[in-house]
Amino acid sequence: MNSLRVMVSVFVTVASAPWMILPSAAIDAQPTAEQIRAALDRGNEAAQQHNPPDIFHVRFGGTDDMHPRGFLVTKLGSLSVMATHMALRGLEPSPADIAQVLEAPTMLISTIIFGNVPSFAVDSYMVLDQGGKTIKPVTMRFDGQANRSAAWPDSPRFKAKVVASFNYADFDPMAKTAITVFPANGGEVSFLLDFAQIK
Repeated sequence: MNSLRVMVSVFVTVASAPWMILPSAAIDAQPTAEQIRAALDRGNEAAQQHNPPDIFHVRFGGTDDMHPRGFLVTKLGSLSVMATHMALRGLEPSPADIAQVLEAPTMLISTIIFGNVPSFAVDSYMVLDQGGKTIKPVTMRFDGQANRSAAWPDSPRFKAKVVASFNYADFDPMAKTAITVFPANGGEVSFLLDFAQIK
């Protein structure tokens, strides 16, 4: 797979339940007070339903252990994740906790890609492309030692995380976007998303 260009077209979805009312613009660098309160309430409700915090991750790509996939976490999603974590421990986020999330300048994108040697993800890079405009990450990290994939010992033998954060100020939160990961030893994996459809 490393030598092949892999293009994954996806519909952006987020796990939801009947009690969830998700905001109309989830990728929002400056959410309103109502959006903030609703995000915290969703986290509390998730904890009451014994749902895991990661239901607020926006997932894309494959849905099994054999295909590239990933997730992103918006500010509102981060608030819901935090509220769920804390409610499961019988706590509530403090104003300082909430402010820390809201003041974060970047959005995290995490991907899982596949290769055939344990170090294949070292020095991988990720970019966003929006209508020909390339957006570079603020931070990058990757697994230095990949884990065995479900295909082991067949190809692809290993899977690894490649994670990046992007400044909200650098990208259009309403644009069709290609998230592309470039392993250092060649090839690429792209995920096509419509940020405007993230709810």
